[in-house]
Order: sequence, then structure tokens, then C-alpha cells
Amino acid sequence: MEEKEYSNVYAIPANFTNSGKILGGMLEPRNAVETVFLLLLLGYPELMLIPMSGTIRVVVMTVTLLPVAVIAMMGIDGDSLFRYLGHIVRYAAERRKLHYRRVGYHYEPKQLGRKKKSGKNKEGQGGKRKKKQEGTEET
Repeated sequence: MEEKEYSNVYAIPANFTNSGKILGGMLEPRNAVETVFLLLLLGYPELMLIPMSGTIRVVVMTVTLLPVAVIAMMGIDGDSLFRYLGHIVRYAAERRKLHYRRVGYHYEPKQLGRKKKSGKNKEGQGGKRKKKQEGTEET
């Protein structure tokens, strides 16, 4: 008698992890909420406050609100639009300039932003380092 080969490999459908999304897994709830918020925030002034005729108003709203809505629904680089803008703001606030020292060049202590070392610290020669080596800690 021949034994049939048994395989534990199953095909996983593409929409397996799309639970919790809107429109059949196409839109994340956070992106949908952000899109509605942006459309209300930008659409109200265009609809109510700017004096234009009906045809011009429709054209202006189509040109301005449609791209904003599409970008907000899709998100940028896997993040929602506001989360991406938060990353940009955080980067701008926390960025640093890195300065590399030249090899072989003798910098003055003032250029390095440090005080000149006198060879002794507050506790005298060695201080905490000697005590830690001896096994006693300072409290």
C-alpha cells in the first residue's frame, strides 16, 4: 500500500490581516477620521466664507479638497498624515549638528567647550575610581 504525502502548507489569502479596516480592508480607521477632519476644516471656509459663484466654488473645492482627501486616506510611507507630520516636526525640533574633529589637530579647550583639566578632581587624586577599585562604594 502506498502512503499519500501529507502537506501542512496552506495558502494564506491576501486579505487575512485586513480586519479592523474600512471598505473591505482598503482604509484604516485613523486615516478615515483624519480625512473627515481635514475636509471639514478646509471645506467649511471654502463653502461658507469665500464669496464665489456656485460653479467656481465646485471647481476650487475639487482642486483643493480632492488631493488633500486622497493623501489623507492613503497616508504617507505607511503612517497616517498627522503622524507623518508629527515625525517631521519632532525631527526639526530635535535635530543636532554633528561636528567631526580633525585627526592630528590640536584644539584649544575653549573650542571644544570644555574646561581645562587640572589633574585633580574634587576628592583629590583618584577619587571615586580608587574607592570603587578597592570595593567600597560611596553613598
